[in-house]
Amino acid sequence: MSTTETTAQPWDGRIFTGEWSVGGGEPLEVRAPATGRPIARVGTATTTDLDVAVAAASAAQRHWAALTYEKRAKVFLDAARLLEEDPTRLTRWIVPESGSGQGKAAFEVGLVVSELTEAAALAAAPYGELLRSTKPRLSVARRVPIGVVGVISPFNFPAILSMRSVAPALALGNAVVLKPDPRTTISGGFALAQLLSDAGLPAGLLQVLPGGADLGQALVTHPRVPCLSFTGSTAAGRKIGEAAAPLLKKVHLELGGNNALLVLPDVDVAAAASAGAWGSFLHQGQICMTTGRHLVHADIAEEYGEALAEKANHLPVGDPTDPNNALGPIIDERQRDKVHGLVTSTVEAGAGLAAGGTYDGLFYRPTVLTQVPLDAPGFTEEIFGPVAPVTTYSTIDEAIEIINASEYGLSVGILTRDAFGAYELADRIASGAVHINDQTVDDEAVIPFGGIKASGVGGRFGGHSANLETFTETQWITVQSRIERYPF
Repeated sequence: MSTTETTAQPWDGRIFTGEWSVGGGEPLEVRAPATGRPIARVGTATTTDLDVAVAAASAAQRHWAALTYEKRAKVFLDAARLLEEDPTRLTRWIVPESGSGQGKAAFEVGLVVSELTEAAALAAAPYGELLRSTKPRLSVARRVPIGVVGVISPFNFPAILSMRSVAPALALGNAVVLKPDPRTTISGGFALAQLLSDAGLPAGLLQVLPGGADLGQALVTHPRVPCLSFTGSTAAGRKIGEAAAPLLKKVHLELGGNNALLVLPDVDVAAAASAGAWGSFLHQGQICMTTGRHLVHADIAEEYGEALAEKANHLPVGDPTDPNNALGPIIDERQRDKVHGLVTSTVEAGAGLAAGGTYDGLFYRPTVLTQVPLDAPGFTEEIFGPVAPVTTYSTIDEAIEIINASEYGLSVGILTRDAFGAYELADRIASGAVHINDQTVDDEAVIPFGGIKASGVGGRFGGHSANLETFTETQWITVQSRIERYPF
């Protein structure tokens, strides 16, 4: 994809405010991390643009919320159909912008389609309940739109991690101001806006404003944005929570993870290593649910480490526009250096380097670390790179204690021949998700996705009840046939 090809795109030097307009910020050149070449030039927004966008979104929201549910649902059904007919609307941008392998990009598009169809169903879902009352009246609790929802999304799965907030928030009658990561402004923002606009979303309901940290801070503290949905690092989430708390905003934080894969001694080691490799290396490990800790029983640890290293050594790494490459680049030099620093410091702390540990530019080889000490940086910290730290345990009690000692609580996998025994173990694990006989990376539009502890707070993504809780407020209404009489 050349720069010349991208200049015909509607977002060339522009932002999206219901129409393509010039933002007040300096234009931003979007570059492919695999090659360093520019693939697009987009506009950026200022805080003045944000004020205008929020006002326009607020005005458009009132009419949108008053529409019948089938009119709202039709937008998402039409968007899903358009994307199914032409997945390249997103894949042609996901691959170069985020450094995504083509298989991962196709999978991500499928998730977006699911979010759109689920949003259509959400628009028609029951949204209240009848309550008993001691008085002769109708007493109803119903869920009502919040108004304007601010969404801040990350680079790693840019399309789905934007759409899983944007679609349900809109379906429930809200307007949305979306700030995508500056590195993935198209696949995480503009291409989604174009898709929904083509599907008939009324102008003004979705505003896409790229910008830096100052714009994000202004969105978090804006007095007319009462609800925030953020997906990103735990450190950034803490800052957002601190800034939003005095303003009494409704805040949903979907944060990081250091997810454990518990490998019991009765497993098929080859199958377990396959699951472990997928969990640690998919999309270069740049996923909040990535398997960051492999806890393997001492009896099979050596065999498992060798099988995992064999997987790592045979994974092709390179430009993801080549479909033969399973893994692409780390998103930027800063993240690559962080990954490499964690690997080298973990080896210095006593871990063995069974595979990888090297890089060429932004292409980091899939890495396997064995006999990792429990206090080594590569075991205690979220790496966000293609690294599989392996450590051993002797008893189940020891393994559970290690899992729960982490500050994170997003996802855990358990591999065993005794599935029902693992189900009982799940009662002892502090995690938002537990996957038995699967690795840690998984999501569906219909499930209440989210973590606990430092992995998230404020609600869940997915499923009717979770989305209603996250993107609406409860309103109590009573109705009496006559005016109530009082003693004065």
